[in-house]
Amino acid sequence: MKDIADQEVIDIGDMDVDAFNEFAAEQGWSDGMPLYPPTEEKVAKFVETVRGDNRPYAPVPPRQIVPTLQSIAANAVMAGCKPEYFPVVTAALRGVLDPEYNLHGTLATTHSCAPMVMVSGPIRHQLGINCGSNCFGQGWRPNATIGRALGLMLLNIAGAKPGEMDRSTQGNPAKYTFCFGENEEENPWAPYHVQRGFAPGDSVVTVMSGEGPHNLNDHGSTTGIGLLTTFAGGMSNPGANTVYGKGPMFVIIGPEHAATLKRDGFTIETIREELFKRSRVHASRISAENQDTYISTGHKPDGDWFTIGRSPQDIHITVAGGPGKHSAFIPSFGGTTVACVRVNA
Repeated sequence: MKDIADQEVIDIGDMDVDAFNEFAAEQGWSDGMPLYPPTEEKVAKFVETVRGDNRPYAPVPPRQIVPTLQSIAANAVMAGCKPEYFPVVTAALRGVLDPEYNLHGTLATTHSCAPMVMVSGPIRHQLGINCGSNCFGQGWRPNATIGRALGLMLLNIAGAKPGEMDRSTQGNPAKYTFCFGENEEENPWAPYHVQRGFAPGDSVVTVMSGEGPHNLNDHGSTTGIGLLTTFAGGMSNPGANTVYGKGPMFVIIGPEHAATLKRDGFTIETIREELFKRSRVHASRISAENQDTYISTGHKPDGDWFTIGRSPQDIHITVAGGPGKHSAFIPSFGGTTVACVRVNA
């Protein structure tokens, strides 16, 4: 097998799964859940799925190691991926290597952020990625293992070891895995990757360093403006990094809520505008000390209100999930971007 940190071959002999897991934990390679041994045979099968993609990888901060395909594949094998998932995994890695993603900052922060991975386009169904009910939850191997593979790469290649490089105060369950599919079939607007300029038939991976999803529950509103009032109230959080970090954020609208908003004539653009306007945080909800901090770092209020982004364009909108009158808000680390990478498969 390839050493997932130093990219050298280590002979694990005839270790069984239990022995390998003990060995991996001693080496600091484990996220705490059981791992699959990354034998050379398994790694080779993964590498074959991306042989046509010859683009070099940038050095991975903070360790600044230029990863080999074998080292990336070893982490995907350990995560429990199937070989056919590997092009999505490599696209996710390329996304977090976008300089504007600020990988070093998002890994070293005391904030609880984790890499959110959203998959759009035909590959969702080819791989069986869950886009509907419980899409943020358990039960689907591609969702679980694709997100986990990225997390293991950040642990073993980037060096984001908890308590050492990863200084998150409390962490976040999404650090284990956070991968879901966009529900394009029940999205009454353009799919997210099309909003970003890709063709409808492209398969695209979108990444953002964010918190876990915050539920937006509204069973009572029967109008679009009623739903947006509820959404904005859930987003108006003085404890979120987006108040002072002015970074991107996602609103993942459930299909039932999306149908109501579409019926009432809302577009992606008008949803953004309404949410930006209505989600402002009143100064009375922010301590005087925090206000001074925000203002001193250039985040001045608009009268008595602080916005949760720089502009409506910081609010990214798509549809995912299944039946039920729930949506979700995913705030970001703040000093990051939303990066999209086409899957070459």
